[in-house]
Parts: sequence; structure tokens; C-alpha cells
Amino acid sequence: MKKKQNRLQLPNVVSRDEWLIARKELLTKEKEFTKARDSLNAERRRLPMVEVDKDYVFEGPHGKVPLLDLFEGRPQLIVHHFMFDPD
Repeated sequence: MKKKQNRLQLPNVVSRDEWLIARKELLTKEKEFTKARDSLNAERRRLPMVEVDKDYVFEGPHGKVPLLDLFEGRPQLIVHHFMFDPD
């Protein structure tokens, strides 16, 4: 059986002027994407907040710690929530 070779498909080779036109078109799209992403990020930051009224307790290196104590006097706390299958 003949083994199939995986060949990398390279882009076309063009003149510098053609490349520059294509690069400027791509740059325009990249800038539009960046503005859209920045706008979406700003919208996310403007989302309303939710007051936490449940007494959450976490296991820290020195034992159990209530949520408020995790802040250690800071105004914000970033939490990454990972969920794992118990198995």
C-alpha cells in the first residue's frame, strides 16, 4: 500500500505590489475585528453586578475561609470556576 504524503499547501507567490494590496485588505479586516472585540469587552464590563447573599465558605491553605475574607481588603476578586467529573 502506498503511503500518502502530507504536503503543506503554500499560498500563491505574487509580486510585492499584489502582496501589499492583499495585506492592506487584511489589515482593514483585522482593525474591524479589533474594534468589534473592544466594543464587546466594554459591553461585558458594563453588565450589572449581582449581590452575593449566600454564605459561601472555601477551603484555603489555612482552613475554611468565608467569601468576603478571600478579598483580603481588595475591591474585586476574580474567580475561575472549574467543574470536574467526580470520576
